[in-house]
This record gives sequence, structure tokens and C-alpha cells, in this order.
Amino acid sequence: MSHPLGELSALQTADGSLSLHSERFDEAFHSSIGALAEAKAKFVRPAQLERFCRKSVLRVLDVCVGLGYNSAALMNALPKQSAPTLQWWGLELDPRPLSLALMHDTYRALWSPDVLMRLEQLNQTNSWSEEQSEGTLLWGDARSTLQKLPEHWQADLILMDAFSPGRCPELWSEEFLGALAKRLAVGGRLLTYSRSAAIRGSLRRAGLNLRSLQPAPGQRLEWSSGTLAAKPGGSEPLADAGPGWKPLCTMEEEHLNTRAAVPYRDPNGHDDAQQIRIRREQEQQACKKESTSRWQRRWRHRTAGIESS
Repeated sequence: MSHPLGELSALQTADGSLSLHSERFDEAFHSSIGALAEAKAKFVRPAQLERFCRKSVLRVLDVCVGLGYNSAALMNALPKQSAPTLQWWGLELDPRPLSLALMHDTYRALWSPDVLMRLEQLNQTNSWSEEQSEGTLLWGDARSTLQKLPEHWQADLILMDAFSPGRCPELWSEEFLGALAKRLAVGGRLLTYSRSAAIRGSLRRAGLNLRSLQPAPGQRLEWSSGTLAAKPGGSEPLADAGPGWKPLCTMEEEHLNTRAAVPYRDPNGHDDAQQIRIRREQEQQACKKESTSRWQRRWRHRTAGIESS
């Protein structure tokens, strides 16, 4: 029987934490710097969890749970005293990554007993329920399972960690990202490792304010290491710069006016990756935006290694 992610093979990352490689997407679940380091730098730190110690509820949506690092690291970082009540939802296509991770003692040793118990319950029964927290994991295509969340439920944090846009455009389409934006509460934040102009453009058109994530400790210094997208409003406006983020620079803003910023489109919500890629390529060929290669030449000293798509 074929699996949604194809064969999975274990990888050891630079910080010693376990990751996996997906045969179907021909891509690792995490960067080589370390699965845990990446989760802390790109999801936990810019979430500013201390903001929620004064509130009664923290609502989290984890899109593409995978091995569980992002949510587990976030839960591990919540204070033991005065912690908010956690309402957690996860969307994932394949149950094997979490199950495989829990078989490794090195992975299990990373988490507090409470967090490990939640991961085990998600693996066994797809949910957990405690006095101060509850979580539910929905299996299947996230484009469909997103619609199964309670109608008026909105997230304070969305952790977006799908495979890269070029490999998995289904979960980076203008339509899906717009649907995620609608699920954000006022002041809520969507966090992702992606710095793609196509993704940032879609998030901005969905009404979100953009910031650029900074590298994790030990990661090679690059012009950006991801994106924070926040829904405007609330009592505490998002600062231009903060723990783990900075404003988009002129180079990044110009990137949003190139052909690389043409979005992935999936108007019916069920097209396959090839259809979405072809649609985008046709739009790129027909548009009059600046070529990405020309933008690269102008900023060559800062864009070494960037993909031209």
C-alpha cells in the first residue's frame, strides 16, 4: 500500500534531533541545522508566549504536524505557573512521522512528561483532554480538514510547516493561505519558515502584516529565514522588530514585485500539484512583472543561492 509521503527515512540534524526525509516530496522535514533549533527559532521565539500568561486561553493551529516538533516545543516553553488554557488543533496527512518519532528515545527525551503524554495520546487516539488543555489532530488533506474546525474558532497562533511551495503547492495556494488568514484572531500570528515572494504576497493580500524571521542560532546568515504574518488590530500592535523578527527590507519588498511573487492558485481547492504549478507558470509567462533574475542581479551580494521561481 502506498503512503501519502512515500517511504520515510531517518535523518540526524546538526543539533542531534531526529528528522525524516520524504521519498514522495524528496525533501527533509527540517533544515540541517536541527529540527528542535528550527522549531524554537521560527515558531516558539516569534510567538512571544509570555503574552498569553495574562490571558485565559491560547488557541493554536498546527498545519502539517509532522513529527510534532513545533507544537511540542511551544508547549514545552509554556510556563508551569500561570499558563493559559491551551486549545490546540493539528492538521496532518500521514500518521507515520509522529509514530516513528515516538519510537526514538532521543526524541522522547526532549519533552516534559506532560508534553510527551499529549504526543502519545495524539498518536494513539488523535486527541487529548486535560483540565487546562485539550487537543485534536485531524488526518487528511489540510484543504479539507481545515473546514472541519469549529465554525467560529480562531487561532492566536498558526504554525505553517508544509513541505516547500515548489514541492507541495496545494498548501501554499492563494486560496488556502487566505482561508488560514480568516482563521486568525485579531492580533494573531501565522509563522512559517517560508520566505517565498509568492507566499508573502498571498499573505499580504489576505490582509496580514509581514515581518521577516531571523536565522536560528548556528544557521547561516541569510537575508531571511521565514515569515511572520499578523492580523492587524488588538491592544498590542505588532512591533516593527521583536524577538526573532525584523521589518522586510527594501530588497524583500522589491522581491514582492517580481515574477516570483505570482501566487499559486487552486480555485476549487482540490487540484493536484502539477495542475497548480502549470497554472502558475502560465501566469508568470503572461505577466509583466520584473523577472526574478533581474532582481537577483540588482541584489546579487545578498541573494546568493536564492531560487529564481
